[in-house]
Amino acid sequence: MLLCNNARPSRLFIPMDAGGQDNHLKAYGVVFAALQQGIPVSWLLNYRGGSFVVDDNSDIRKMCNERGVSCFKINDKAYAGVEKEMADGGNTYNIVKLEKVPKIAVYTPGTKKPWDDAVTLALTYAEIPFDKIYANEVLSGALAKYDWLHLHHEDFTGQLGKYWGQFGNTDWYQDEQNIQQGIAEKNGFKKIQQMQLAVVKKIRAFVANGGNLFAMCSATETFDVALAAENVDICESPFDGDPVDNNFQQKLDYSKCLAFTNFTVYPEPMRYEHSSIDNFFAHMVPEYADTFILSTFPAQPDPVPAMLTQNHTTFIKGFMGQTTVFRKDKIKPGVLILAGYPPPQEIGEDPDRPVNIYNMHNNEARYIHGDLEKGTWTFYSGHDPEDFQHMVNDAPTDLSEHPNSPGYRLILNNVLLHAAKRVVIPKVACCDIPLTIPAPEPKPATTPLTISGAESYNLYPTASNDQLIITVNHSADEGPEKRNTKIERVVITNMDGKELINKTVSGESVNVDIKDLAPGMYMVTVNGTYSGKLMKE
Repeated sequence: MLLCNNARPSRLFIPMDAGGQDNHLKAYGVVFAALQQGIPVSWLLNYRGGSFVVDDNSDIRKMCNERGVSCFKINDKAYAGVEKEMADGGNTYNIVKLEKVPKIAVYTPGTKKPWDDAVTLALTYAEIPFDKIYANEVLSGALAKYDWLHLHHEDFTGQLGKYWGQFGNTDWYQDEQNIQQGIAEKNGFKKIQQMQLAVVKKIRAFVANGGNLFAMCSATETFDVALAAENVDICESPFDGDPVDNNFQQKLDYSKCLAFTNFTVYPEPMRYEHSSIDNFFAHMVPEYADTFILSTFPAQPDPVPAMLTQNHTTFIKGFMGQTTVFRKDKIKPGVLILAGYPPPQEIGEDPDRPVNIYNMHNNEARYIHGDLEKGTWTFYSGHDPEDFQHMVNDAPTDLSEHPNSPGYRLILNNVLLHAAKRVVIPKVACCDIPLTIPAPEPKPATTPLTISGAESYNLYPTASNDQLIITVNHSADEGPEKRNTKIERVVITNMDGKELINKTVSGESVNVDIKDLAPGMYMVTVNGTYSGKLMKE
């Protein structure tokens, strides 16, 4: 169908399924180059592994050929058939237009090599340009120039990667400690922990103002540990010259964290762990047995989860790191789990899925995502998707040997997130979670959240947190056509699209019983129109 010869080819189709693409990773670089040339790109979410379509262009065709990226011409009639097929799929598919060239930065010391960090390696291999920045640049306000920021495997707690016990007497460790102390003093801080906290707060503000943050391995865990420990010293004397604060654990403030809560920090210098967020020592499994599963999401109405999970397989090889996995019981309610481990299964139950015989898998996540005001963040555990247990001084990973790595594809999905026009999905919070839109004046009950769109409604929980109140927020003659001012049907689904509540109602103000909903994130549809997210704790 796609190769009809009776019409003029007008587009270039870049397949991203398992059998159709020779080099998945470099395909992202071709897409990025097309955006740089002002050529719009269509991302076909959930269609053939998240394939791309660009206007036919000789430069792009030449680039695909030079980089070993599979592509073919597709005429208007054939593309119309693809569009119809996707439209017939309901909310499964979505065609997202990529229009903007994201300005990318990697937070990394200038002395680091590309193979020290999987994201730097992926960007370099895919030929996607990026800037390297570090503490001095962040503290001086450089983040305002960027749309997307990756955090190198940094230890934001000031404990220098917890390498002291094993490498404290080596020259490279002592040099690193002196460099970090020098940066801290240059910026007016006595301790490395204080400098790192200032950096983390700048990055958090970058996300809140609309930036996209991506982090892997220890940067994910230590970012939130640093935020929680803003007003407490969790560094022992080998790191900053004095002991930790008394009752340091009780002084942690989890409300400042992006992703995690109720974790315990481990300040012991000889302990190669930062906190109970990770499940490292319980996750000691052989390489052949470590396979996690990527969640699949409907691409409408919110395309972001689908954008982040596009792949040619749902099975991802496991890989270790200083932060290998995230304990689910330490993840905040409302955080979206994009990939994790399946429950144990009986041998032979599903021949296409690796048999899980390790009972710790049920409690672990690998790839998570969330919002912070105007921006988003994504955390991906582990060090290198193609190096099961990367050690200090190991040889670099050669991505030319892994051009179709599904683990690396997850990284590059994130790079394109800011290329699409942001779809703002309003969110109403309940159960004592503060709303992001302030009330014009103090009220004793929870403030309603106004959601604007083709239809507009106010959504807010009752004081008892077991009812969701929905009211009309538009007039009958508002807009080009008269609209129904009555609420007639409310549907609530989970993030996988499974319908949990479907209620027929009638009125300008209705109550929906939500007391039986488990903690998590839900989507609310009113009168057939998607109206926002409900986060229940």
